[in-house]
Amino acid sequence: MTTPPATPLRVALVNGGFEEPVLNASFEILPDSTQSQARKVPGWITTATDHLVELWRSGHDGVPSAVGTQFAELNAHQVSTLYQDLPTTPGTKLYWKLYHRGRAGTDVMALDIGAPGAVVQQRTFSDGNTAWGFYTGTYTVPAGQTLTRFAFRSVSAAGGPAAGNFLDGVFFGTAPVVALEKTVSPAGPVEVGSVLTYRVRATNTGGDAAEALVLTDAVPAGTTFLPGSLRIVDGPNAGAKTDQSGDDQANFDATGSRVVFRLGTGASATQGGALANTAALPTGTTVEYKVTVNTASGGGRITNTASATYENRLAATPEQLTATSNQTSVDVRPTTDLTVTKAADATSVTVGQTVTYRITVRNTGPNPATGVTVTDQLPASLVFLSAESSTGAYNLATGQWPVGALAHGATATLTLRAKATTPGRVTNTATVTGSESDPDQTDNADSVIVCVAAAPVCAAQA
Repeated sequence: MTTPPATPLRVALVNGGFEEPVLNASFEILPDSTQSQARKVPGWITTATDHLVELWRSGHDGVPSAVGTQFAELNAHQVSTLYQDLPTTPGTKLYWKLYHRGRAGTDVMALDIGAPGAVVQQRTFSDGNTAWGFYTGTYTVPAGQTLTRFAFRSVSAAGGPAAGNFLDGVFFGTAPVVALEKTVSPAGPVEVGSVLTYRVRATNTGGDAAEALVLTDAVPAGTTFLPGSLRIVDGPNAGAKTDQSGDDQANFDATGSRVVFRLGTGASATQGGALANTAALPTGTTVEYKVTVNTASGGGRITNTASATYENRLAATPEQLTATSNQTSVDVRPTTDLTVTKAADATSVTVGQTVTYRITVRNTGPNPATGVTVTDQLPASLVFLSAESSTGAYNLATGQWPVGALAHGATATLTLRAKATTPGRVTNTATVTGSESDPDQTDNADSVIVCVAAAPVCAAQA
């Protein structure tokens, strides 16, 4: 017993519009697809004993195509059936549509669908020679039927056995099924301030075209859209002009904080187009946009999912369908904003006096800081006396104060005492570093200038 696939097989006729091969004359009678000749009609098989199919070019003998530039005549040299056999999944709902027209008068044709050798008449079509009749319907594949024949059978023709029953714009198959695949680069971890590039590929794994296709992607929380980064990478609209204000097939919707791409053949600035299935467009269409990682994302994860809306126009009324992409995730390395301030109890002293420095380091977040180290190397004109700190111990040899971990919003202090030994301007700087990224380093150092004057002359020595 054969287990049917979890996902129904895509079903779509080959050459449903009879556009192949391109005719060399206003009409040609060519071998069907079972024959070995180089020029033959792809997809279609006829029960006629001569294996010939007749194709007309639009306008021949005053008859226009219903769609495209070519169409077929069911009655070529004989009364016959024209068909295709397609692999199918039992239980699948298939749609059909077609145009039919008489040639010399009113012609009648039957539509037969079923397993080869056991087809069932679905409907008959009777049309005159003044206009094309358009018809639609559905067919559900019965249990156990893995091969389905879709056939047109000539019932009668006003012009006789070899003249009648025009066919065009034929479709038989599954509805459109849009699949979205999303990627982000770099994959992470990334730093605050990094630029992320998102790409979304849309493919249609169904039978018919996905109509009115519009892809939207909310700009992830904790990021900012990068103006001018909208791009249609490949597909029907590759290279189309896109920008942040809205032009042609893409725009950034600032109100909804999202990017909007209108995709497929015939897409415009206001509506989506038609995306062919992967038989005709194997790689589908791919779009791209970029964002900048905000400080608020530090230490977190940026997740994002794209979605699309489209229509199945095989139904009696357009059926609104949706698709959702996989979720992308990017980890952002923790970030902290460490600040250091330094003050002295006096900025003007004399030789021999003590200068007391107070150094304060603060973590303004958004994440906890680790490996926090303050460096404050005393200049040669100051002699170290003592150090007191709220955490860690000051190392005179290196001038480093290992603060260690500092929670968001926490502070630590160091008090240094030193004796002034040499007159002049003494500049002393404290600098802070940490293990995490610090996007704003303008406040990672602070300096104090102390003026040291010569010691006053004792009155007894004057």
